[in-house]
Amino acid sequence: MGVLMKKQADEKPLLTGKGKIAARFRNINVELFALAFFLMVIALLATFDHIIKKVSTNYTSNYAISSANALSGHIVKEIGLMAKAAHSRAVIEWFADENNNAKKALAYEELAGIIGGLYSHNLYIGVAKSLHEYRISEDYLDSNRPSATLDKKKQEDSWYFASVESDSDYVLTVGVDHVVHKKRVWLNYRVIQNGVTLGVICTGLEFSHITGELFSQYDSAHLRGLVIDEDGIIHMDSSLLGHEDFRQYELEAKIENEFSDPVFLAAVKSHFDGIKGYFEAVSVPTVAKLSAGPYRYATIAPVRFTNWSVAVLYDSSSLVNMSLFLPVIAIMLVLLIAFALATNAMSSRLIFTPLEQLVRSLARLKENRDEQIYGIERDDEFGTLSNTIQDLFTKANYDALTGVYNRRFMETSLRPTIELLSRSEGLLTVLMADVDYFKHYNDTYGHEKGDLCLKAIAKVMADSVGRTNDFVARYGGEEFAAILPNTDKAGGCAIAQKILENVRTLNIPHAKSPAAEYVTISIGVTTGKVTHMQNWEVYLKRADEAMYASKQNGRNQYTYLDFSEH
Repeated sequence: MGVLMKKQADEKPLLTGKGKIAARFRNINVELFALAFFLMVIALLATFDHIIKKVSTNYTSNYAISSANALSGHIVKEIGLMAKAAHSRAVIEWFADENNNAKKALAYEELAGIIGGLYSHNLYIGVAKSLHEYRISEDYLDSNRPSATLDKKKQEDSWYFASVESDSDYVLTVGVDHVVHKKRVWLNYRVIQNGVTLGVICTGLEFSHITGELFSQYDSAHLRGLVIDEDGIIHMDSSLLGHEDFRQYELEAKIENEFSDPVFLAAVKSHFDGIKGYFEAVSVPTVAKLSAGPYRYATIAPVRFTNWSVAVLYDSSSLVNMSLFLPVIAIMLVLLIAFALATNAMSSRLIFTPLEQLVRSLARLKENRDEQIYGIERDDEFGTLSNTIQDLFTKANYDALTGVYNRRFMETSLRPTIELLSRSEGLLTVLMADVDYFKHYNDTYGHEKGDLCLKAIAKVMADSVGRTNDFVARYGGEEFAAILPNTDKAGGCAIAQKILENVRTLNIPHAKSPAAEYVTISIGVTTGKVTHMQNWEVYLKRADEAMYASKQNGRNQYTYLDFSEH
């Protein structure tokens, strides 16, 4: 393999291409497309109703499922964090021994790491033995006293007692936080030890904000979204989006009081029938075509790990204008198949067969760099493309600045080299070199001088590597690599020493280098017996470690590290 990029004295200009393929292909396509378009217009009315039904059900399903999944995502995240808190050993031990300040401190430390991930960044804690209530937040982590005592007669304390009496690990409730006048989803998680409830941990999400994000995507004139529970209570209604009532929507609203369509009410009832507790991940949505009213289609999608669902109702009249185009698109897909079959012979002869030949020649080029690329002699677009590839391929293997091989060539060449050497357990020696204090050199003498310095060092390294299969590549920045197949330790060290001496002979001034008054390099050398279990990256890594050792030991030297010791 050569090591320096040789400039061609006479570069062959790229062919301009006469557009023969494009013109012939375009003319035939226009004629066939005109025929297909005519047939599409004739078939338009036949597909109108079917398309509206299909699109409408897809719209409602996509909106409902995506909204339910998004809402579930918020809740599942909170459930995961609350489960982590409730199952924490430190929290359990504190609940069991509430007055132990050491255990309390450990529990608070554990909870502090969880609070930051919660939506509200705060927790309410109820301890079963004492009925003490604690409030913990990012701004209130050092409280040593309970904030209140829980009372079963107080409505505001019902979250605790309802959770204790529940058989579920967690209980989700919805209510208005009268302190901040916002609707909340309260997540209450029991802390259990040996089947005994030690207490409850509670946090809240701003329900109106989360559902507002979901419903903001809806066109209120044609879509209506609801969040309902298994009792038919409407917790959120997108028709109120933008109104103050959206944030403080009362829980008395029942689905049968808001809607009279019997098909929709029956679909809601059927959706929740047989569901005990919370929906699981395998629950499927319910789709219905309504009998009357402004909304003609509805989908009810379960919100996983809750007893809620998102119901989306859709007014399909919004599709009247758009549906005029949908059948054309649908029929076009069918006719394009016939179009493709009719033009297959022509496109294969003009495009695909030459392209396949070009691809095959490029594949052979990976194995044999002297392979002639197909199509260079053509006077059409393939000729232009082939000549462009030929020119780019010639330049792609070399570093534009230094003229030695680039990193891409090195990595591409190392793969077959490793494979070949592994068959005979041959030796591979790799050198990694780095210019010492090159940043100081650039800062002192400027980037133009820095480029000249890199070119000189690259030439020295390339000239120091003499065998056909050896080569030098620029690894990146001021780093270079030398790949020496079938070279032992002694040979590798000899070449490293030769490179060091030749770089010193350049005597390039470097006033800011602590290593010497002239430019120096640090080299790492490694040699190993190649096996089929190895890959080329480990050799570069080991050589890099050796180079780093040279830098640690004062630079301007080489260090050898045996590959087998890595």
